[in-house]
Amino acid sequence: MKTIKTVGVAGAGAMGRGIAQIAAQAGLRVRLFDTNIQATAAARDALATTWATLVAKAKLTQDQADAALANIHPAQELAALADCDLVIEAIIERLDVKQKFFAELEKVVSSDCYLVSNTSSLSITSIAAVCARPERVAGYHFFNPVPLMKVVEVIDGLRSDPAVGDALMALTVRMGHTPVRAKDMPGFIVNHAGRGMNTEGLRIVQESVTGFQTVDAIMREQAGFKMGPFELMDLTGLDVSHAVMESIYQQFYDEPRFRPSPIGTVRVAGGLYGRKTQGGFYAYADGQKQVAHEPAAPALSHPCKVWVSPAHALGHARATQLLKRLGAMIQTGTKPGPEDLLIATPFGLDVSTCVAEQGLDASRTVGLDTLHDFELSKRRTLMVSPATQPQWRDLAHALLGSDNIRVSVVQDSAGFVAQRVVAMIVNIACDIAQQSIATPGDIDRAVNLGLGYPQGPLTIGDALGAENILEILRNMQRVTGDPRYRPSLWLQRRVQLGRSLTTA
Repeated sequence: MKTIKTVGVAGAGAMGRGIAQIAAQAGLRVRLFDTNIQATAAARDALATTWATLVAKAKLTQDQADAALANIHPAQELAALADCDLVIEAIIERLDVKQKFFAELEKVVSSDCYLVSNTSSLSITSIAAVCARPERVAGYHFFNPVPLMKVVEVIDGLRSDPAVGDALMALTVRMGHTPVRAKDMPGFIVNHAGRGMNTEGLRIVQESVTGFQTVDAIMREQAGFKMGPFELMDLTGLDVSHAVMESIYQQFYDEPRFRPSPIGTVRVAGGLYGRKTQGGFYAYADGQKQVAHEPAAPALSHPCKVWVSPAHALGHARATQLLKRLGAMIQTGTKPGPEDLLIATPFGLDVSTCVAEQGLDASRTVGLDTLHDFELSKRRTLMVSPATQPQWRDLAHALLGSDNIRVSVVQDSAGFVAQRVVAMIVNIACDIAQQSIATPGDIDRAVNLGLGYPQGPLTIGDALGAENILEILRNMQRVTGDPRYRPSLWLQRRVQLGRSLTTA
């Protein structure tokens, strides 16, 4: 592989500065270029301040900071990149602008200089198409903020020389980050895999199952994610997130799994982008998210007789164990008594379907989500149908919250909330593997590091039971008729063969 000593970074914005920082800290000579000369000077000053702060926090020595700053060389014109071994483009996210830049850059650099783009969503093959030597062009996608986000996607275009990707993989490790490799497909790995969380969260709210805050609380406290979809979109900016959703949906020719929501369209039109506009799915005061008060569960006034539907064996076992621990009087007959609270435990079905198919009394039937381990979760989800009477809903809420664990009560939904979102996350990751866009290991690493999920999506699927994920998807597709829920063949075949989702 070519030895990389001098790196050009084109674009002195936040991404360019971050890339320049980790490259300089790794001992590389960095030529930082921007068409705005003032931006280049400002970026160098900002890096000097950053390194001084790191020294003050004892994360760098003064000698290391001085050496890193000495590695930054502002470039006032494109010709100054002539001696670079690698040029990383981090300019505006527009194909025509990038193509023009690469065509001009190729006239300046040596014949063996690698040319790479930090694009998050544009085709590397399309960018390379304007180059005389497209084989030396690849994708090199960092995440913001670059020093903290430790994953980098290395993307091979259709005409990229694999040696370029190999060199980028090695360079990434040298700079202290984790490389993952992907084919040139829309969204690469992370932005492709991230569609499951956001689009399904929006779909849940669009169906009036529950509100933004409840979806986020369930995903954090029941499913174990650091943030729910609406907190995440407020953080990244809905103007950015919605544009990515639309772009990937269109690039995959209206694939139903990636269908955006009109909720996003309306909120972008209204300028409700999130934290940066002080208002998004949440309001923000002095940068702090404002959260509505969540009432406590009703008090349990008397012992409760409960009949758990045996229709789903795993759900029945998990619910029965929990309810016994909560002191419920479990009724064991084949049919419920006239004073029993009826609990269904569907995987991918709604309460209305359970009532119809199991012959239950709709007025006193509720659903309980049993996919996630009750011992590990800090929240439980209760689901009611349009026919569930308030007194039975409140009784179930009181019982399930009697040990001071929070309970979210949601309206009828095929797959509750956590089941829906997690199943979509796993299913889309499975399809990325099925399309050989990346290896199972790189998919899990990319999503775990790039999106901050508790584990990689394929590992999550294995942990929850791939057969359970498959059942949820099949039932959601049956109830809704929506092809967005059709299972990936990767998932289906590994369940049929008893293999891990992480096994190629």
